[in-house]
This record gives sequence, C-alpha cells and structure tokens, in this order.
Amino acid sequence: MTDPNSDIIVELKDKVNKLVGQFKGLKAEVALLEEEKKRLSEQLEVANSEFSNLEHRFNNLKLTKELVSGSSEAGDTKKRINQIVREIDKCMALLNR
Repeated sequence: MTDPNSDIIVELKDKVNKLVGQFKGLKAEVALLEEEKKRLSEQLEVANSEFSNLEHRFNNLKLTKELVSGSSEAGDTKKRINQIVREIDKCMALLNR
C-alpha cells in the first residue's frame, strides 16, 4: 500500500514545479515587455522631437509666407515678429547677466 502522505508530497512537488515553471515563463515575458516598452518609449521620443521640429519649421514657413504675400493678416504677422523680438531681447538680457 502507498502511504497517503507520500502521495500528497508527490502531488505538492508537482504543483510547486508547475508554479516555478509558470514563474520563469512570466519572468521572461516581463523582460520582453520591458524591452518593448523601452523601444517604444525611444520611438515616441524621436517622434515627438520630429513633430516639434516640423511644427517649428511650419510656423517659420507660415510667417515667411505672410511676410512675402503681404496678406491681410499683417497685424498677426507684426504681433508674431514683435513676440520673436521680445524673446530675443530676453535671451540677450539673460546672457548679459
């Protein structure tokens, strides 16, 4: 006859081994997901940087077009130029400190 405690021990060992296997699998999956997260974060940072650069270029082109075409939005153009001049003045003031 088989000892009932022996069967329980064998069954418990099997369950523990199964849990250890699941743990190792999940640990590997977490590592892969962390790598993918890092890669996607880097891609997002590059995309945000590119977007910012393109937005800046667009604003410059829009300002240039307004200046060249002499559009009816001259007031807006003058405001934008004054804003840029103020920003330059602030930068120069900071440099002179």
